[in-house]
Formats: sequence, structure tokens, C-alpha cells
Amino acid sequence: MADAYLVLHGLAIKRHADAVAVAAALGLDAAAVRAALDEAVGTGRVARAGDGYTLQPLARVALDGAYSRLFAAQRADAAFAAAHERFETINRDLKALMTAWQTIEIDGESVLNDHANKDYDDRLIDRLGALHERAEAVLGALAAGLPRLAIYTQKLEAALEKAEDGAIEWVSGARIDSYHTVWFELHEDLLRILGRTRQD
Repeated sequence: MADAYLVLHGLAIKRHADAVAVAAALGLDAAAVRAALDEAVGTGRVARAGDGYTLQPLARVALDGAYSRLFAAQRADAAFAAAHERFETINRDLKALMTAWQTIEIDGESVLNDHANKDYDDRLIDRLGALHERAEAVLGALAAGLPRLAIYTQKLEAALEKAEDGAIEWVSGARIDSYHTVWFELHEDLLRILGRTRQD
């Protein structure tokens, strides 16, 4: 069976998800994750509705108490902390880019982007590609400090490639592993690893 606390951590990042999605987020075997989640349902740490799982308050307390032990090595690693600071700098740029993706200026007024202006969208996808290039070294440094984080790089690259090929929903679609969704989950993962709070 997968490590119970790591599985709960994955569910905390996903918030509400099935075992396959939690396993994919962690790079673990889905059957092992499902077994761990079902055991957590039995102890009251997790609630199940259909195929989906959600953390219960008891699990959140348990996780908060376990994080300092689970991620002691990363919290003591100066290189990991420095990589996180560089990540936060790029994160601010990504937030600005996503705001530009969601809105467009027409006649001096900012309105919701209906994505009818392909040139505008293409320019922003080019900017996203440049941002990803900046992020590659940071992502590599984070994965060096905690190897399972490499799965985020794989997902980000896959989403960017699809967006560059014209499937623009992979920029920020909420129901898929879009670039923004994966980045958001990585950010949440890092904050929990380091015991930080989200500022946005």
C-alpha cells in the first residue's frame, strides 16, 4: 500500500478527486492509492462520494502534524528553499499572464477574452512558452530536492505542447491538467512541503 500520509497529501492538493487522479498527481500506482484512500475512509479521515474522495477535518489535522516530519529534509535544504523563492518570482509572472489570457482590451475597455482573436492568444501562448523556459531550471532544482516533483514538469510540458498545437483549453482549462491547473497544484504542493501560506 502507498504511504498513507503521502496519499492524504495528494488528496489535499487535488481537494476532491478519484484514486486515479490522486495517483497521477503523486506518480504512484492507482491501485495502491485506492487501497490507502479506502482505508482512510474506514478510519474517518476521508469521505467518499461515488468514485471521488475528500479529506475530512481529522485528516487535515493529521497532515498538519505530520508535515514537519514528512518534509524535514526539504525544509532544511537551502537549495530547495532558494528554488522555491525563484518559483514564486515566476509564479507572479504567470499570474499576470493568466490575467491577460482571461481578459482582452477592446476600445480601451478590459473585457472577458472570448478567444476570437487568434493573434492575441498566440502571442500569449508564446509568452507562456518563454515563461516555461525560464522555469525549467527551477523545476529541475525542485525535483532534485524531491524527485516526485518531476511529474509536474512532465505535465506542464505536455499541456504547453498541446496549447502550442492549437488546443488552447490546455492553457487554463479547469477540468483538465492544463498548464495553469498543474502549476497551481505544484504551488500548493510546495507551500505544504515548506509550511508556507498562499499569498494570492
